[in-house]
Amino acid sequence: MKKITDEISVADEFVLSKIYLLRGHKVMLDSDLAGLYGVETKRLKEQVNRNIKRFPADFMFEMTEHELKIWRSQFATSKSLKMGLRRPPYCFTEQGVAMLSSVLNSEKAIEVNIIIIRVFTKIRQTIMDVTQLRLAFEEIKKKTENNTKNIEVVFQYLDELLEKNKKSVTRQKIGYRVSKK
Repeated sequence: MKKITDEISVADEFVLSKIYLLRGHKVMLDSDLAGLYGVETKRLKEQVNRNIKRFPADFMFEMTEHELKIWRSQFATSKSLKMGLRRPPYCFTEQGVAMLSSVLNSEKAIEVNIIIIRVFTKIRQTIMDVTQLRLAFEEIKKKTENNTKNIEVVFQYLDELLEKNKKSVTRQKIGYRVSKK
């Protein structure tokens, strides 16, 4: 008989909505990660604190009171966001999220981590694609500017030729003369 396992299905868009930009890093908050992993935030923080050597500053940092105040002000219902927060939340970078899978030793944590890391990878790829598009656009813009300058020069030459033509001596008309009867 086959063993039935629960398949984890977390939409990329949902994970993407839980990624914030803080201190120039894309981060996820401890409470959001705990919800995705199906554990209490308190338990997630306990595991991190027990394994704090695995989380250097570029993997995880604690939000300052000022950052927390700004973050809360981004939402209309700040009271509901407090949700029992007595301390500012931990913020995990992509590397910190990857490290969490070794600290939280459950199948669900591993599967959710794979989904989250794939979303981070998609974000990085999108940023690279946008950067390449910007570079291509700048190249086209430079070529267009050069073409515009060249067209302006051609029109200047044409204007000069027209002016010279006006100033030149009127020429005698060539052709047949028709007598008037």
